[in-house]
Amino acid sequence: MKPRRSALAAAAGTLALVLTACSGGGGGADAGSQDPDAEVTFWSFTGIGAQDGLEEYLAKKPDAKVELSEVGSTTETATALTAALAGGEVPDLVMIQNDDLPKFVENPDNFVDLRTLGGDDLGDDYLDWATSFATAENGALIGVPTDVGGLGLAYRADLFEAAGLPTDPAEVAAAWSTWDDFIAMGTAYTKKTGQPFVDNVETTVFFATVNQVEEKYYSDDGELIYDTNPEVEDAFQVAVDAYEAGLSADIAAWSSGWDPGRANGSFAVSIAPSWMLSQIKNAAPDTAGQWRVTSVPGVGGNWGGSVIAIPARAENKAGAWQYIETMMSPEAQAEHFEKTGTFPAAKEALTTEAVLSHTDEFFGDSPIGKVMSESVLQARSSYNGPDTGAIGGGLLNALADMQTGNTAPEDAWETGLKNVEEAIGG
Repeated sequence: MKPRRSALAAAAGTLALVLTACSGGGGGADAGSQDPDAEVTFWSFTGIGAQDGLEEYLAKKPDAKVELSEVGSTTETATALTAALAGGEVPDLVMIQNDDLPKFVENPDNFVDLRTLGGDDLGDDYLDWATSFATAENGALIGVPTDVGGLGLAYRADLFEAAGLPTDPAEVAAAWSTWDDFIAMGTAYTKKTGQPFVDNVETTVFFATVNQVEEKYYSDDGELIYDTNPEVEDAFQVAVDAYEAGLSADIAAWSSGWDPGRANGSFAVSIAPSWMLSQIKNAAPDTAGQWRVTSVPGVGGNWGGSVIAIPARAENKAGAWQYIETMMSPEAQAEHFEKTGTFPAAKEALTTEAVLSHTDEFFGDSPIGKVMSESVLQARSSYNGPDTGAIGGGLLNALADMQTGNTAPEDAWETGLKNVEEAIGG
């Protein structure tokens, strides 16, 4: 049976290029014969705090040398890595966003099996589903989890109070412990205020519900089941039900109206993985103290995360491993979280006081660390295949079309399946 990998689907498709596998023994010298303090080339994507992490590393290892290149977006970084693996000059160390991992995991010979450097129990330090996400069929661990994106929901406490709803995060979590409860609360809010409850249903509802299922778009043995899996259709139907209940402001994530909507109260609730909290603060600085963060209905979940890997042809594997060993320990991940807000993937880090006690005045001192830790600890693991992103994107697009009036609610599921068929050639 293939290993289980966490389903962290992107809203749009995955890499279009096919990786070319390289011999695991080619290129750079064996790590045991290298100087770990010799220069390491490190590719990262932007927005992950790589420069902060590098400064922390150099404070711990002042003799080390690292040339950091922030290549671009996650997709741009993965595309550059794809080209390098196909015959170009590879870095010694590279960050890969989880949504881009499936294509790389299919060709583990392109990477050092990190278990050979850190022992067979290396993956035990991290969330099981995050480790399995980076584990190839042959058991090779091609990347160490660096961070995750615990799911929460952000809501406007001032708008809740005006609608006669509870405002305390614990009380809100209890009031919407199921998705039926969530829709009921949203219905009460819209009836009282005449205003939408959520920004949209495709990300705030469907993206959360579909990441809570036992099996998602693939079976545990890697067979496509997105069109026959009742769990996926049921998750999709929750979003349709929320739309038909009149809860949506029809403001798509990352659309031109999203940030203004956060600022002017066009909606009261939005999905909030840990990495999105800073975006809310930047988009709506004048709403400081009005937002709260609490648990999503159901069993928590995750959106986002990444791993750090060493290409097989890396010139300085010893230096790359020294960076991983130093910066990916539970202690180091907890320290990095305190400085940057990058949420840890190491299990011990998730139970530290620094993480569990984390709050933010902007969010009314909501128990953010506790909410996010519980969310990722409850997150379910499902097999993630090469077309997971394209499948999720097709279904999300159908819901977006429903919100713009181009697809009737009763036709949305079939439209989504057609979108997927066109995207993956099914």
